[in-house]
Amino acid sequence: MTTIKVLAAAFALMTFGSATAQAQTAPAQTAPAQPGAAPQMIELHTAEDADAVLAARLSALKTVIGLNADQDKLWTPVETAIRQVAKNAAARRADRAKAAQPQDFVDILVRVADAEAARAADLKTVATALKPLVTSLTDAQRRRIPAFLGLREGSYGRPQPTAELWLFEEE
Repeated sequence: MTTIKVLAAAFALMTFGSATAQAQTAPAQTAPAQPGAAPQMIELHTAEDADAVLAARLSALKTVIGLNADQDKLWTPVETAIRQVAKNAAARRADRAKAAQPQDFVDILVRVADAEAARAADLKTVATALKPLVTSLTDAQRRRIPAFLGLREGSYGRPQPTAELWLFEEE
């Protein structure tokens, strides 16, 4: 029964976190200068909100895994890596918001490649931090992690886009 409650809470957290990421809007702007102009935008998702969601997800992930005392000693590097990845993703989003508009499709391709390379490096950081912990886990504990992270099999053998992982939702 406790496992069902934990999994239900984890599902709710994943659903809430995805919804908050999708509810993001542009930063607040000044009032429109002309009648009939678009209304002022209100930021629905702040940096503090993102931090709170990340903290809740980390806590839920740790709970879903069900670490014992020895495994808990291996958790800190994982949490540190995930927090750094989230920080990197938010910084990339902020940089992209300040960047000049792409001049053509080649600029867009370069930006996509740069973003994928950055996410790939971040994923390797998380994977490296996870290895010691994962080797200490039981099969049941290992089985719980992929779905919680948002991993799925790609269609027709294609890999899953990294941007779909909640690790990068701030990007």
